[in-house]
Amino acid sequence: MHGTWEPVPAARWEDGFLSGNGRHGALVFGDPHDVRVIVTHHTLVRPDGGAPARPPRLAAGLPALQDRLLAGDVTAAESFTDGRPLRWVQPFHPAFQIRLRRPAGAPRGYRRSVDFATGEVTAACDGWTSRVFVSRADDVVVQQVTAPDLGILLDHRLPGAPPGLSVGHGALLTPEGALLTLRARYPGSDRAYTGVTLVVVTGGTTALTTPGVRTEGAESVLLLTRVRRHTGELDVVPEARQLRDLWGGESYEALLARHLPRHRTAYERVTLDLAADPAERALPGSGLLARPRGAALLERLFAAGRYHLLSAAGLNPPRLTGLWTGDWDTAWSGAFTLDANLNLQTASAPAAALPEVTEALAGFIRRQLSDWRENAAAVFGARGVVAPAHSDGESGFAYHFSREYPLHLWTAGADWLLKPLVDHDEIRGAHDPGTAAALAEVASFYEDFLTRTDEDGRLAVVPSYSPENRPANGSWGAVNAAMDLSAARHALLTAARYHPERAEAWRALADRLAPHRINADGALAEWAWPGLDDTYDHRHLSHLYGVWPLDEINPYDTPRLAAAAHRALELRGAENDSAHGHLHHALVAARLRDGDRVARALAHVLDGDFFHASLMSAHYPNRDVYNADAAHTLPAVLIEMLVQSTPTRLVLLPALPADCPAGELRGVWTRFGAAVDLTWTPRGARAVLRPGRTLRVELHTSSGAQPLDLVAGEDRVLTLGPR
Repeated sequence: MHGTWEPVPAARWEDGFLSGNGRHGALVFGDPHDVRVIVTHHTLVRPDGGAPARPPRLAAGLPALQDRLLAGDVTAAESFTDGRPLRWVQPFHPAFQIRLRRPAGAPRGYRRSVDFATGEVTAACDGWTSRVFVSRADDVVVQQVTAPDLGILLDHRLPGAPPGLSVGHGALLTPEGALLTLRARYPGSDRAYTGVTLVVVTGGTTALTTPGVRTEGAESVLLLTRVRRHTGELDVVPEARQLRDLWGGESYEALLARHLPRHRTAYERVTLDLAADPAERALPGSGLLARPRGAALLERLFAAGRYHLLSAAGLNPPRLTGLWTGDWDTAWSGAFTLDANLNLQTASAPAAALPEVTEALAGFIRRQLSDWRENAAAVFGARGVVAPAHSDGESGFAYHFSREYPLHLWTAGADWLLKPLVDHDEIRGAHDPGTAAALAEVASFYEDFLTRTDEDGRLAVVPSYSPENRPANGSWGAVNAAMDLSAARHALLTAARYHPERAEAWRALADRLAPHRINADGALAEWAWPGLDDTYDHRHLSHLYGVWPLDEINPYDTPRLAAAAHRALELRGAENDSAHGHLHHALVAARLRDGDRVARALAHVLDGDFFHASLMSAHYPNRDVYNADAAHTLPAVLIEMLVQSTPTRLVLLPALPADCPAGELRGVWTRFGAAVDLTWTPRGARAVLRPGRTLRVELHTSSGAQPLDLVAGEDRVLTLGPR
């Protein structure tokens, strides 16, 4: 359950097992004759050679655009641009591969595996072993190979590498073995990256074989690798000294021991056991993927999803590809896509007890706030902040937009990105000053932006954009997208809780926003503005933002809107079969207590061949386009179908699919500050709550609702009857 394995090496980089510490990543093939480890780093993005991109300066034309949209000109927003062509963010790319070649032979007893609890990737056969992990303690890729004769080099030749990449190699014999360097300068740029590998050889001899080295008769070889992105030249002498000091004569086991407390502690906080068949649990990952309806596959995907999410988060939260790629041509630039993908990937972090992921997201936001301020001023003439829909991790400017994707008009992004940070504050019962400051800036934006009203005097969000859809009878830029209304209302009310001194004004502004609309089909309308018709067949579910991740629309407080949201979910198509669309559908269904719909959405992904042997996922069926959305989002779906919470409510087993009749979920965190262990069978369920503070919440089960009093430090045991 807490690892996976394969009986053959990875033939494709997509099947390579993964390790990472949120900065460096390692993608391991496991071939005993050509040991390849692709090294990645969150900072590696290729400069596009153009002038630095900034948001369009359109604020002067905003009042005229608002007039036209409110007057019924549904195509008015198509000309709200400075005329620039679509510009992608800088694409993410791999650094190089560490290659260790040895004489060919017929391997016997081969097996490769990854241990989720340690982050260690291992491959072995008779006479050879390779062990790799990326240290959270020392920020270094660590590899040990036991084989007497090896040719070792750093190889930049990976698919899609630009022909103008200027590459220089260095190899130097040292007392402990050797030092290898690779410097690559981007075409037409003064930016570059440098990899440095310290090679520690035990026994035998080491000789230079430009551009690498060769060992003969060695007992083992230990490699420590780091990557730095820089401008101009990098002095590798201090880099080498740091690696040598880090090693300090210690063994692989000692380096691993320094890493384990940080990784294992985080990984083991939450576990899921679905009472799978032990024989199925023993299968390799590829064997489980061939049995998509087995409980053992869900168990392993849950564990792998938490492992990969943790491993990808550190300097930044996960990219579209997590922290890994073996190709320079990453789809959609391997970016941080902020209008669904990153949001879905990080959704499980608060409940799944991964504050490391939330902290990575918080750091990402802090570094970009100044850019977000410029977005608000340039496009909307407002104070405060507006998040972009795409980022490369360096820039937070909103410059990726076009006629069909007017992403510069989207104002809900900051609220969605801050939602996990707010959840984390609710869990720990304290307000983070950085989150409080960011929320105040979001509220300040809405104070300046929300100035136009409808004929009933309710505030209108104009222009408004529902990612990445358009009305059936209109254009992409419209009025009162349901998501924008929900986000504005939530941002203002949340900021009011953090800032009591300004709460009255912000709550009054939220109260003036237009309500949601139910359309002629009985569904929650994607645009609350009268006359705009829904387009149902679309991969995004932006209009149901009030259901998930917010609590604005739910079966307990707003049953009429919840029924309309459920009807909207029934009518929603899958469009291009994107994994994120199916799992977003499942998350909304879980909030609406529809276990059958959750099961169907999961089945689309599990039956659709979305997972590689590495248990990293793809964006489309048949393993098309390497993408972390499904891998990282699936744990959130499984938690939401079992346990949901708000600061005042606990819901147990709200959407349990029929094919998960028994199991145990341990260690999840609730937003009222209690950890929960939940066990269920067809005969009933048992929950143990470990509250961190004294309060009363409302408990919802299949039997109904009742108050539940909790006392800090005292376990509370709940027994539920058959469903």
